[in-house]
Amino acid sequence: MKTETLEPEESITSGDNPGSSREEKSSMPPVRDVLIIMPAFNEELNIGSVLKDIHKEVPEIPILVINDGSGDRTAEIAAENGAKVITLPYNSGYGVALQTGFVYAHQRKIPIVIQMDSDGQHDAKYLKALLEEVRKPDTDVVIGSRFLGSCEYKAGLLKRAGMLFFGSIASLIVGRKVTDPTSGFQAAKGKAIEFAASDFYPPDYPDADFIILLHRHGFKVKEIPVAMRPNAQNKTMHRGHKTLYYVFKMGLSIVVTLLRKKPESQ
Repeated sequence: MKTETLEPEESITSGDNPGSSREEKSSMPPVRDVLIIMPAFNEELNIGSVLKDIHKEVPEIPILVINDGSGDRTAEIAAENGAKVITLPYNSGYGVALQTGFVYAHQRKIPIVIQMDSDGQHDAKYLKALLEEVRKPDTDVVIGSRFLGSCEYKAGLLKRAGMLFFGSIASLIVGRKVTDPTSGFQAAKGKAIEFAASDFYPPDYPDADFIILLHRHGFKVKEIPVAMRPNAQNKTMHRGHKTLYYVFKMGLSIVVTLLRKKPESQ
């Protein structure tokens, strides 16, 4: 697989400045007004089928995979399946990888970005619904919630408790019910993309804290029902000892967010 070093005008920067990146060549169609961004770390078992599902549902939308320093064939398989791939030099974490995608989109003035995971949890059938909703004039960010509608998703006890806890905090602060504060299946447009590409973006886990940030900066956020699948390999950012770390970091991030001076209306 041929790779190349990004030219200066193609360089990728983010709030955590993960360092130089490289971009894999692929047959990705020209970017129009929508881009799907997808962080990926050691997802060689899943990413091929995920990309095939996306191409089946929305073949006209290009896909950018941010390979977060994977040690397997994630980048190669993504490129083989028609995605553009940016490879970070080392594993920088979900938030940094995701923001790299927003920076890429912002630098190229792409009007709409859809983010989704590479592990197969997010059902590509709901991409059109996210896109339709985010195009509405009264919406800046749309979050796909697994707990709206029929709600067939089954989360573990600790994970569900954490979702309810941080969802309740976010709901109290933003003044409306937030049912799925950890959903990574989202769409954003315009100024919200620019905001996600800025230093405001949480570098670790952009979940409830980012929903609160968006609200405090005047962005209009809404949830729509989507279906999500269990993780095939039972991998998650919120499992085992990572659960305690997540609770601590998210709580701290929310406190810092609230202590920041509230910005003037945009």
